[in-house]
Amino acid sequence: MNTRSRFLAVATGAAALMAVAAPLSVQAAYPEKPITMVVAYDAGGSTDVTARMLAPFIEKHLGGARIEVVNRPGAGGEIGFAALADSPADGYTIGFINTPNLVSIPIERQARFSLDRLDPLINVVDDPGIWTVPADSPFKTLGEAVAHAKANPNAVTVGTTGVGSDDQLAMLLVQRQAGVQFTHVPFSGSAANQKAMLAKKIQVCAQNLGEGLRATATEQVRILGVMSSERWKVAPDLPTFKEQGYAVNMASLRGIGAPKGLPADIRAKLVDALTKAAADPDFVAKAEAKETFQPLRVLASDAFAGELAQLDKELRALWQSSPWLK
Repeated sequence: MNTRSRFLAVATGAAALMAVAAPLSVQAAYPEKPITMVVAYDAGGSTDVTARMLAPFIEKHLGGARIEVVNRPGAGGEIGFAALADSPADGYTIGFINTPNLVSIPIERQARFSLDRLDPLINVVDDPGIWTVPADSPFKTLGEAVAHAKANPNAVTVGTTGVGSDDQLAMLLVQRQAGVQFTHVPFSGSAANQKAMLAKKIQVCAQNLGEGLRATATEQVRILGVMSSERWKVAPDLPTFKEQGYAVNMASLRGIGAPKGLPADIRAKLVDALTKAAADPDFVAKAEAKETFQPLRVLASDAFAGELAQLDKELRALWQSSPWLK
């Protein structure tokens, strides 16, 4: 091989190595700019509390990347979910995805997003529903609220986080089982719902256990019951709805998703960081503290996706027999 041939061979080999190395260096750089975490509900609500509590731990386990929490409330979560689904699948936009709204919205109407456009990465919280009232409310039990509604149709106002939310679906289940009629008052998020209850603009606030337990630490409120199959160990004095005669099991899964189509290496890095963040002892301690209580239930991607698929099947069947949107 002459000198010119050897030079060309070396140059060609070097170019090939650079072509291989270039994408590796780009991949290794992720994340090289802040990551947006979309919350589809109001600031101060339970999802927002979880997001802002978890963000520093994601940063810790993702090489110090900055996480910027952005609230996009409205339409029962549709605005935020659509913003997440419409974002580039590059790892720089993630967001909390909440049941049942994530599943119920595309069933009940032509939504601006669909479940198959989102990639469930990890579930963090499984928060059962509750009903709360002001501490001086005449309703001391769930039964008293139902009895008043039976004697006074449409007189009992129940606030929820919107049409198709776990709060509204639970209210409809109580209505059907008790043979009563409540007046539904939807809000853009749980913070606004609870504020209206405390101001006595509504009589009952349908929310989640974490929100209710935080409220009891700072406000004069009473929890009428929890929508779980058995009493929660952190609140053993709270009776279940089932104990009080109403077989209502309703909860909100709150996990983190991304737009469908993430590069495999970026997805793996994100899932690893999210899993480590959710299991970080300091995060768990903060999440389980009475002041911020978040009922943790970490699910890996496949398990999370499986639960979403099962819920989709169940809600589609429910919609066929008892549509919740009229």
